[in-house]
Amino acid sequence: MSDLKLVIFDCDGTLVDSQHLIVDAMNMGLRANGLDEMPREKILSIVGLSLPIAIETLLPDHPPEMIAAVTDGYRDGFTVLRAKPDSHEPLYDGIEDVIEALAARDDVVLGIATGKSIRGVDRLLNHMNWTGRFVTTQTADTNASKPHPEMIETAMREAGTEPQNTIMIGDTTFDMRMALNAGVAALGVSWGYHPVDALHTEGAHAVAHAAAELIPLSDRLLNR
Repeated sequence: MSDLKLVIFDCDGTLVDSQHLIVDAMNMGLRANGLDEMPREKILSIVGLSLPIAIETLLPDHPPEMIAAVTDGYRDGFTVLRAKPDSHEPLYDGIEDVIEALAARDDVVLGIATGKSIRGVDRLLNHMNWTGRFVTTQTADTNASKPHPEMIETAMREAGTEPQNTIMIGDTTFDMRMALNAGVAALGVSWGYHPVDALHTEGAHAVAHAAAELIPLSDRLLNR
């Protein structure tokens, strides 16, 4: 059995801060369909779910046709916002150093599991010159939405690792639940979009409060 470790990262709220684009695009999609805007906290509560499920969660009393229309409106709005010169999805402080340090290790491979589209992930990887850093990239384009364990299960198959040698790092309760559903370690981060208390409630084995804590906490959880 291989001793190789797989460290899987969520994207939005974990690696990059996309909250302004997400909130603005969602409200553009709502307005385009004659619906009221929603507060930031409510929109951020569904980050991590695949887009149609996220919007269905926000609009539980609306028909499928409206869910589809708002989904299209969100995508259109996101495209418009991203094209603006001042559009920015910054990495959180210290994240680049963490990725580079882990990628340099012989005992670790990296993965991504995100509700973001594969197009959005590819854009991030190209922008950061991270092509080749991640051996597996799983999105809701080809997997069941979080918290279903399919993204992690597929990532482990592609990386050739076992659950006891795998850790999921994310900022939402959906990430923590997905990790537990897949039987892997769950490491939360406090700088994302869900409250720390909620991460603990959903089973996080630990929560990092700074990027510098990610590697030592991951090592501890993977060797527990």
